[in-house]
Amino acid sequence: MQNFKHLAALAAILFTFCASAQTTYLHCGKLIDCVGNSAQSEMTIVVEGNRITEVRKGYATAPTGSATIDLRSKTVMPGLMDMHVHLEGESNPKSYEEKFRLNPSDVAYQAEVFGKKTLMAGFTTVRDLGGSGVNVSLRNAINAGLVEGPRIFTAEKSIATTGGHADPTNGVKKDMMGDPGPAEGVINSADEAWEAVRHRYKNGADLIKITATGGVLSMAANGLNPQFREEEIEAVVAAAKDYGMTVAAHCHGADGMLRAVQAGVTSIEHGTFMTDEIMDLMKKKGTYYVPTISAGRFVAEKAKQSGYFPAMVAAKAAIVGPQIQATFSKAYKAGVKIAFGTDAGVSQHGQNAWEFVFMNEGGMPPMEAIKAATVTTAGLIGKSADLGTIEKGKIADIVAVDGDPLADMKAMLKMKFVMKEGKVYRNDE
Repeated sequence: MQNFKHLAALAAILFTFCASAQTTYLHCGKLIDCVGNSAQSEMTIVVEGNRITEVRKGYATAPTGSATIDLRSKTVMPGLMDMHVHLEGESNPKSYEEKFRLNPSDVAYQAEVFGKKTLMAGFTTVRDLGGSGVNVSLRNAINAGLVEGPRIFTAEKSIATTGGHADPTNGVKKDMMGDPGPAEGVINSADEAWEAVRHRYKNGADLIKITATGGVLSMAANGLNPQFREEEIEAVVAAAKDYGMTVAAHCHGADGMLRAVQAGVTSIEHGTFMTDEIMDLMKKKGTYYVPTISAGRFVAEKAKQSGYFPAMVAAKAAIVGPQIQATFSKAYKAGVKIAFGTDAGVSQHGQNAWEFVFMNEGGMPPMEAIKAATVTTAGLIGKSADLGTIEKGKIADIVAVDGDPLADMKAMLKMKFVMKEGKVYRNDE
C-alpha cells in the first residue's frame, strides 16, 4: 500500500512536470517581434512552459506530443501593456454615489470582470494607478490562478495632499469627511510623505502614484494647480527608492508637473499642459510620458452630455480633455520617451486598443506605437529582460490580431488570440 502511494505521488509529479513543460508551435502569418522595425512573414514561435525557446523562419513541423496553433492568417506580436488603468471601477453617471453604495466585495467582483476584459483585449500587463486596495487582492488572485486577468503592477492607493485630487473625502459632507492621513494616502509634509509610502509598501503596492496637480474627476474646483511642495515630492521619491519602487505622477498643470520632473519621478501621467521646458527636462532625466489620450477624449465627449458628470467636473473635463492629444503630438515630435497608457476606468475597460488609433492620429507611426506598448512599457516597469519582445528566453506573452496594424492601426481592435505566460486565454479560431 505504501509503495502504491509512492508511485501515485511520483505519477502526479511527472504529470505536473509534463503539463508545465508543454511545447507549443505557433505558426504566424506575420510576426511583429518588436526587436526589429518591420514585420516578418511565415514564422514559427516555439513555446515551452511559460517561455519562448525558439523563433524560426517558416512553418516548422511540431514533433509528436507538441501542440500547433494556426495563426497563419494573423499578425502576431508581444503581449500588449497598458501603463495606466484603474481596474476597480469604470466611469458612469452614478460613479459618485457608488462609493457610498458599493462594499469592497462588490468592487472586487466588478474588478475581476474588468481585468478579464483587459486581458481579452490583448493587454497581458498593466499598471493599476490607484484604487482602494482591492487592486492588490486582484493582482494576488490573478497571480495565484484564481481568476483570469493581466499581470498587474499596482500603486494600491494614490497619495494626495489634503483636498488634493486623490483625497478620498473630496465632495463628502462634513460629518462623514473625517481627517484622512498617511495611512489613507493623504499627506501634508515630507515626513508624512515617507509615512504614506511606507503604508503603501505595507499594503502590498508595487509602485507609488502621486497626484501632483489637480484632476478632472475629483470634486474639487481646480484641475490644474500644483498640489505638492517640491520637498514633499522629493520625499516621496526618496522613500519609494528605499523600498525599491518607482513613482508615477498624475499631472495636468505645468507648475506641478515641473516640480514632479525636477524631483525625479519615473513617469508623468496625462501631462496635459506640458511645456517645452518640461519636455526638455524629461528628455534630460529620462522621464517617461504616459499620455492617456483615450481618457481625454472620453471626458471631453461626456462633458457635453447633460448630467453625466457633476457641473464642477464637466467644466474641468471640457478644458483638459481636448488638449491631451495635441500635447501628445508635440511631445512625440520633441522626442519625449512615450509609454502606452489609457487611464481605462475613466474610459471603458477592454477598449484600450483605441489608444493606438489616437496615437497614430497624433503623428506616431504604427510600429512606434506598438513598441510604445511593448518595448518602452517593459522598460518603464523594469521588465525588459522578460517582456516586450518575441525572442528566445522571453516570457511567452503573445497576441494576434486580424489584419495588418502597420497598414491600419484599427487592426489592433481586432484581437483574436491571447497567450499569457504560455497559457492560451483566447483563440477565436
